[in-house]
Amino acid sequence: IKGWTLGSHFEGRNSTHQMKKMTKEDLLQFRDRLQIPLTDDKLDPYLPSYYKPPADSPEIKYLAERRQALGGSIPRRRSVSKPLEQPKDSAYESVKRGSGNQEIATTMAFVRLLKDLIKDPGLGSRFVPIIPDEARTFGLDSLFPTLKIYSPNGQKYMSVDRELMLSYKESTQGVILHEGINEAGSVASFTAVGSSYSTHDVPMIPIYIFYSMFGFQRTGDAFWAAADQLVRGFVVGATAGRTTLNGEGLQHEDGHSHLLAATNPAVVSYDPAFAYEVGHIVKDGLRRMYGPDSENIFYYMTVYNEPYVQPAEPENLDVDGLLRGIYLYAPATIKSKKNVQILASGVGVNWALKAQKLLAEDFDVAATVWSVTSWNELRRDGLAVDRHNLLNPEDQRTAYITRKLDGAKGPVVAVSDFMRAVQDQVAPWVTQSFTTLGTDGFGLSDTRGALRRHFKVDAESIVIATLQQLVAQGEIKPKLVQEAIDKYQINDVRAADAGNTEGSG
Repeated sequence: IKGWTLGSHFEGRNSTHQMKKMTKEDLLQFRDRLQIPLTDDKLDPYLPSYYKPPADSPEIKYLAERRQALGGSIPRRRSVSKPLEQPKDSAYESVKRGSGNQEIATTMAFVRLLKDLIKDPGLGSRFVPIIPDEARTFGLDSLFPTLKIYSPNGQKYMSVDRELMLSYKESTQGVILHEGINEAGSVASFTAVGSSYSTHDVPMIPIYIFYSMFGFQRTGDAFWAAADQLVRGFVVGATAGRTTLNGEGLQHEDGHSHLLAATNPAVVSYDPAFAYEVGHIVKDGLRRMYGPDSENIFYYMTVYNEPYVQPAEPENLDVDGLLRGIYLYAPATIKSKKNVQILASGVGVNWALKAQKLLAEDFDVAATVWSVTSWNELRRDGLAVDRHNLLNPEDQRTAYITRKLDGAKGPVVAVSDFMRAVQDQVAPWVTQSFTTLGTDGFGLSDTRGALRRHFKVDAESIVIATLQQLVAQGEIKPKLVQEAIDKYQINDVRAADAGNTEGSG
């Protein structure tokens, strides 16, 4: 019966869900029916007294006995768990030294790093790769022979690729959770593994890898629930970028996952350009989530399937800047009265470097290139500074990005393989003239070069945006911009270099 025990005004009535209060008569009937020892004067209809039976009452004893018979309070959550021994620096050597002359994508660089971390004697056994789709897309089939895919029944069939070295292998002792096309189930696995430090006092490290389009967009509510449960781990949006996963049309081409991730207070987001950046981000994530002072956060990192030469880690790398969201990657190659700052993330750093070269050679403009590893973290820092300044008028602070760009000459052009709104996040804290380029709109199927020309994010488009900024500052004539537009055939996608057509590499 709907509303049972709540009195005649509630029981069996369709309006029960819309009724918010019990009358004094309802409260008296409720008390009498359940034999609650409260006197009439304690039943104020607006604020009735709360009754809890004493610890030695039959009711409480019965509840305690039943819970004990079921094995106690399971699961029992704890907020503090034992820290994990951190990997030695040698575990990150493969990404630190770069790829030499070989072209590899950041997705493959991450997989190589994961393989090395899994070999670590201290915490290697804690990693749990979770894959909702085809593992081979991300190069994770290299883990099949050693880790195997978990199946409660083992492998009951002969796989079609059994003759291959990296054939599909299931086992009751498998570690990889290969969930099929099931993002909802994969996030559930991520949540279970990532909260094991609390429910079982056994910290585990989930590595949930998916097409970046099908993460926060498809299962954002589940990620919010994971944050609510204080889950820790790594979420990796592979095949990222609206122009980089270039052959699968508007369904797969992600240009906004970082915006969606920005709505989740527990998510620390990064869009690294190079393998060594991936290494530092993972290393810091392991420290923050599994070190002595563990935090209730989880990491989101986008990696790409476009192969290019991964540079070795620069000497005197600004690691603090890398982790906080921005560092100087390539100073200007020439001296000029005309200066510009190019901020780029992910694969966009390569476009920025090409634009730097074109600006110097064709227009005598000195461009400095900054690698922005996290637009989201820069905005988070800016918001924290604004809040502090609001409440502390005599102790004013400056946002990190403002300090990094302090003294940088010329306008700022910000670009990525994501929507302009991703870069726009930092605009309030950039004191220089500021403009953004991005991949707003639905994705298309074409060459990477054609797509980048279409969205106006390629190197030539960065040059045009830079020159436009210099026009606005009165440093060059508008005629020069038109000459550049004609020179690069900027409105013709067929004139663009097709770019690298390889996959994850």
